[in-house]
Amino acid sequence: MALTDLLSNVSLLVRWLHVIAGITWIGMLYFFNFVNVPLQGALDDAAKKAVNPKLMPRALWWFRWGAMTTFLAGVVLFTLTYAYRPGQGFGMNENFISADGSVSDRGVWILMGMLFGTIMWLNVWFVIWPAQKKILSGQAGDQLAALRKRAGLFSRVNTYLSAPMLFGMLAPAHYGAVNGFTLLVAVALGIFAIWWSIKTSFQVGRSA
Repeated sequence: MALTDLLSNVSLLVRWLHVIAGITWIGMLYFFNFVNVPLQGALDDAAKKAVNPKLMPRALWWFRWGAMTTFLAGVVLFTLTYAYRPGQGFGMNENFISADGSVSDRGVWILMGMLFGTIMWLNVWFVIWPAQKKILSGQAGDQLAALRKRAGLFSRVNTYLSAPMLFGMLAPAHYGAVNGFTLLVAVALGIFAIWWSIKTSFQVGRSA
């Protein structure tokens, strides 16, 4: 490859994997919330029985494994970028620790992104997927309505977290500076963008 040091090449490949898996994960999350939720509300029971057994297993496979790949690649990328010193070994480096020993601005941003991303990953694997697995397997029984509500609620939470999370992931390399106000603005803008998108998603079908 173009660069001769192994670390730079590995970092590029891990970053690429993290991004492409993240696009898959968040893309499926937005499909569920912006497209599928309004669609399901418009389908009758017969249509749902015809469509969902073919649609949902495929969509949920890409959704959960996109989340897992994004999370694992993100952990490796964080380690290479913030917790490794070439020639010295593992340990928090100058990207994460400022000269005075405090967490750097880059570190604050990435911690915000990682916090939201980790919550989202936990929701996928320990709330949304277990609920959907019972629904798809026909084992929900009397819990069907409750499981659908639970999966839908945590999916909606993840959707709202996704936009502020992306601020946290992009800002370290492209913005850097941080204070309490910029964090608040990032979270507020992200939540507003998702709120507007969800609101619009219920109107698009009517006006198309």
